[in-house]
Amino acid sequence: MDKNKSLTDVKMHYCTGCGHSVIHRIVCDVIDELGVREKVVAVAPVGCAVIAYEYWNFDVTEAAHGRCPAVATGIKRVLPENIVFTYQGDGDLAAIGTSEIIHAANRGEKITVIFVNNGVYGMTGGQMAPTTMVGQRTATSHKGRDITRDGFPLKISEMISILDGVKYVERTAVHNKEGISRTKEAIKKAFNVQLNNEGFSMVEVVSLCPVYGAKSIKEAYQRIDDTVTKVYPLGVLKG
Repeated sequence: MDKNKSLTDVKMHYCTGCGHSVIHRIVCDVIDELGVREKVVAVAPVGCAVIAYEYWNFDVTEAAHGRCPAVATGIKRVLPENIVFTYQGDGDLAAIGTSEIIHAANRGEKITVIFVNNGVYGMTGGQMAPTTMVGQRTATSHKGRDITRDGFPLKISEMISILDGVKYVERTAVHNKEGISRTKEAIKKAFNVQLNNEGFSMVEVVSLCPVYGAKSIKEAYQRIDDTVTKVYPLGVLKG
């Protein structure tokens, strides 16, 4: 594939097999195809994608940990004609940022959220995240997530989809060709919801961490089919 206008020439820092690089490219493909690059403002998170602004050739700002939806809300209200989206991992969105995402969605803010769920804190050493599956071993759950001690995995998309202000929510994956194609379609639909001024939209992208989520890239990708999608079923939840 030819390089698009929305990607810079900076070499990405992500680990081999990480889904972030694929999702970054998908986002840029959609923006170029929609012809909205000059109108886009992205909000980068704290986490593995903290320097996403190095790779995107459009306006990007940074938010404090978990506060991307609040920053995006302010930008969109001041610049309603712009396309504003957040790009967040599960530690940023589903842990410290739970309140922000719930209330932004409930208000029906006309922003788009791209939520990358790899089930672990990838940047800080592989600790248990809110989305870590029951029984999954992490740096802080050596014997696996225990529901008695740790509770159940937090299913953000299911929570968000019941809110009246939300117009579109879909969960996809990027571990195979079909998943990549579906993710691209979903992100394009989410942006179109915003372009049509309809309300809040979110795409959750399942993407296991190849360093802390499995013993190898192959195993990480296989686990998405074998285990992860049983806990986090793919498909449209609303819209």
